[in-house]
Amino acid sequence: MVDIVTSPDPAPPGLAGRIFQSDIFYSFRRSKLTMVAAAITLIFFLIAIFAPLLAVQNPFDPAQLQLMNSRIPPLWSADGQTPFLLGTDEQGRDVLSAILYGLRISLTVGVLGVVFAGTLGIAMGLTAGYFGGAIDGLIMRIADVQLTFPAILIALLIDGVVKSVFGNQLDAMGTLAVLVVAIGLSFWVQYARTVRSSVMVEKNKDYVAAAQLIGLPAPVIMLRHVLPNAMGPILVIATINLALAVITEATLSFIGSGMPDTMPSLGTLIRIGNNYLFSGEWWIIAFPGFALAGLILAINLLGDWLRDALNPKLR
Repeated sequence: MVDIVTSPDPAPPGLAGRIFQSDIFYSFRRSKLTMVAAAITLIFFLIAIFAPLLAVQNPFDPAQLQLMNSRIPPLWSADGQTPFLLGTDEQGRDVLSAILYGLRISLTVGVLGVVFAGTLGIAMGLTAGYFGGAIDGLIMRIADVQLTFPAILIALLIDGVVKSVFGNQLDAMGTLAVLVVAIGLSFWVQYARTVRSSVMVEKNKDYVAAAQLIGLPAPVIMLRHVLPNAMGPILVIATINLALAVITEATLSFIGSGMPDTMPSLGTLIRIGNNYLFSGEWWIIAFPGFALAGLILAINLLGDWLRDALNPKLR
């Protein structure tokens, strides 16, 4: 009698294996433009994180600035000087160092603003979609009213009200927190409406009825069972809103309602450089503008790809 040796069943793939075998990763590898956009976005985040190690000076520290080094052109120009690769501004700040540190401010405000908007919008959307009735009507009417105003106007209004209340008592970190709240309150509606639509579909399915039958509380059902089915659209909105949040912060800073000159973001650097554009110091505004445009373009390309990759009709 011959013994038949059977090979053991292969172990199920881990998290990394499931990611590499997924349709989304396959779509990512097929798009060279998306891979380039992801690489550029990653580079921007890395240089922002490691700005203190890459910058030749701390542009936020007045002790490291010298007015004698102001308005030096880029290094490749005839009057360029080392170590100022991209030149200096009117305060003697190295433009490259200012971009690295300003990128940290812009990305911090953008990421925290998206997290705040997403948290608020998801909570409102889950509550409106799951409970319905008067709660749903109240939340959606508030959302409808807010949609009649541009996001930048709402952010400007909130920023102005807070600064009028506190006056000059706000320091740079307080201003950053105000910007995060203002941007978050400007973008929560998109999350709320998307999550509400998904919840209204999911709450009528059998698994929600079974969870209710065994006595699970509503918050557990909403967060553990209903919310994961709406994460695809939320990720798309968050990616696109990150670019919008960075643009909103840059706009507020450009018109003087954002970060101060002592702790500039990319928008503040562009506003400062705009004052010297027609006097010949073009590099003060050009390089921060290029950095902001490259960051926004890369994030938007990632958002467009993610929207298409998560759309089952396009697979």
